[in-house]
Amino acid sequence: MDAEKLDQTEKSTELQLMGMTCVNCAAKVEKTLNSFPDIKASVNFATEKAHVEFLGNTDVSQLLKAIQDIGYQAYEVSNEIESSKFKEEAAAEYKKELRHFIISLVLTIPFLIEMVWMFTGAHHEFIPRWVQLVMATPVQFWIGWRFYRGSFFALRSKSANMDVLVALGTSMAYLLSAVVTVLNWKDQHVYFEASTAIITLILLGKLMESRAKGKTSEAVESLLRLQPKKAFVEKDGQIIEVATSDLKAGDIVVVKNGEGVPVDGIVASGESSIDESMLTGESIPVQKVAGDAVYAATLNQEGTLKIKATGVGSKTQLAQIIKIVTTAQGSKAPIQRMADKISGVFVPVVVLISIITFFATWFLAGDLTSAFIASVSVLVIACPCALGLATPTAVVVGIGKGAQAGVLFRDAKALELAEKIKVLVLDKTGTITEGKPQVTDVVVTQGSQEDLLRWAASLEMGSSHPLAQAIVDEAKKHGSSLPAVTNFRSVAGQGVEGVIEGRQMRLGRPHWVAPEYSLNKETLALLEGQGKTVMTLADDSRVLGYIAVADKIRETSKKAIAELQEKGIRVMMLTGDNEGTAKEIAAQAGIKEFKHSVKPADKASVIVALKRQKNRVAMVGDGINDAPALAVADVSFSMSSGTDIAIETADVTLMKNDLQSVVQAIELSEMTLKKIRQNLFFAFFYNVLGIPLAAMGMLNPVIAGAAMAMSSVSVVSNSLLLKRKSLS
Repeated sequence: MDAEKLDQTEKSTELQLMGMTCVNCAAKVEKTLNSFPDIKASVNFATEKAHVEFLGNTDVSQLLKAIQDIGYQAYEVSNEIESSKFKEEAAAEYKKELRHFIISLVLTIPFLIEMVWMFTGAHHEFIPRWVQLVMATPVQFWIGWRFYRGSFFALRSKSANMDVLVALGTSMAYLLSAVVTVLNWKDQHVYFEASTAIITLILLGKLMESRAKGKTSEAVESLLRLQPKKAFVEKDGQIIEVATSDLKAGDIVVVKNGEGVPVDGIVASGESSIDESMLTGESIPVQKVAGDAVYAATLNQEGTLKIKATGVGSKTQLAQIIKIVTTAQGSKAPIQRMADKISGVFVPVVVLISIITFFATWFLAGDLTSAFIASVSVLVIACPCALGLATPTAVVVGIGKGAQAGVLFRDAKALELAEKIKVLVLDKTGTITEGKPQVTDVVVTQGSQEDLLRWAASLEMGSSHPLAQAIVDEAKKHGSSLPAVTNFRSVAGQGVEGVIEGRQMRLGRPHWVAPEYSLNKETLALLEGQGKTVMTLADDSRVLGYIAVADKIRETSKKAIAELQEKGIRVMMLTGDNEGTAKEIAAQAGIKEFKHSVKPADKASVIVALKRQKNRVAMVGDGINDAPALAVADVSFSMSSGTDIAIETADVTLMKNDLQSVVQAIELSEMTLKKIRQNLFFAFFYNVLGIPLAAMGMLNPVIAGAAMAMSSVSVVSNSLLLKRKSLS
């Protein structure tokens, strides 16, 4: 077997779609993609994108062809050539749509004047019927060809969409009018104004909808614009300008004062202040020296830096943020399921209502003309688009707004659930506190302070935990050389042990390290009562000393916790620290409920127990030890300074490393869900009210067409109002 057939790795891609007119089109594309083996696809009508997960041996070009076969166009966004081709096609398509609308409008205006003329009480038409037929024909069959084409592909795949309704309604109006004109039935009305005006108004609505939907994705566009297009690279002693897309890992990139950083990398030489606000939201520039990490899209504000590229293109943090945001915007919120189910049967039901309306009106009123007008009005006023756009447009704007505030939602489900949180569980280190602990006390019981620090630092050298790093940093300050450790073992939630210089040593929780009778309880009580974390070092025979570490709470933690409590959210702190330290930190942060000495595995158990009490539970953490708890929470938040495993597990990543971002995430969820409910109410109300009015003959087909065209625009515009809302 060749390598391609053996490739069973899971991959994903984004497809940009063109030609969809309503949510039923999106459902048809989704069904087509999911008919392929080993494919999981989700199509978002608002963004006109498909997120596709597949095995490595899947030929994406076959997916594109399958979409083309059902009447739509698709481009692979991750493919630069395809993406560029789409942008050109989309720009050309918009210009063509605008041109068609102008032509249609010019041909329709005389009909509208004629309609107004007749409404004033005139008893004769001032435009001859043959002229009306000539003017209406190109609008119906040239400009309106898209509706026939869309109907053909929809019916061929045994589905129905908005095109079917428009094609049926306008064709009925046009064909009846054409027959009356050709057969010269002078006593019968013609309805060319209905067919032309409906098509023109729908084109106008689609143009407005397209512009409005484009604005919903402005957040991602603004992120894309942060990436510099050009970069300066040092090669063979010379500095040359290259396209950012041509950069490779290992390149030495030169960034001067005022220029954007084009790559993720490590400062090789130079010193400067970097504005990272576009990624972290922090307005204060960060000082960078040789050895420090820098990120693409940040701004160099002072000197010249030489940066060794470690991440380029899709491997940068900016690219990962954009991927998270676009994937989340394309996901479906649970609240959307009901609207999707209704949209699936909407068109057949409307056609049935239209037929019933025609015969019922004809039977009751005995007037074929009235029956015809009512039937056409039912077809053209019904709008599945408003239902289809109600949820995704609000989700796209909400997630985009979150990204601009440094709050990255992984999917729409997390955005929806955040407003339902009843209990918020907080880790202590790096969540409530700054995550930058420092050694405050070294109490020696055997040997010297230098020995105590170097032995402890040797045991902690391989750990990424902030407390471990504090001990290593303190040992380095004293210039201590660290001895080698053999037989190293880490015990989660307790500490570490190993053999150093021939002696078995343990560092960690006092009661794990040594028997209780050998501990200095007075020293422990004094240090823990000050809110410090105390670690004990012992060899196989006695306690060697105690190292106390303290971590300040973040400036915004107390305010954020108070705001969460005001929302009726029960805030609880879980920590592996002793009772004294936990009690002191909880008091400083304004937390009434906390659990101390909690092992990593037990954090998840606490959350499961809270969920059993029918609470919607969220967890905020930033370390590897938090990963199991984050995984079982209904909504999980991770600080971006945390480890990769925590960020991968989390539903929401907080770029600002600040509990205030949790408040903003919940506010954003509340605002977005409010807009979704408003949109759904409007979409249901519009159709529930509009269809009966049309069926009773109370709406002219032109008015019905205008209402249908504007309904989806109204929903999108309401979602866009989210952008004006401010977060705390």
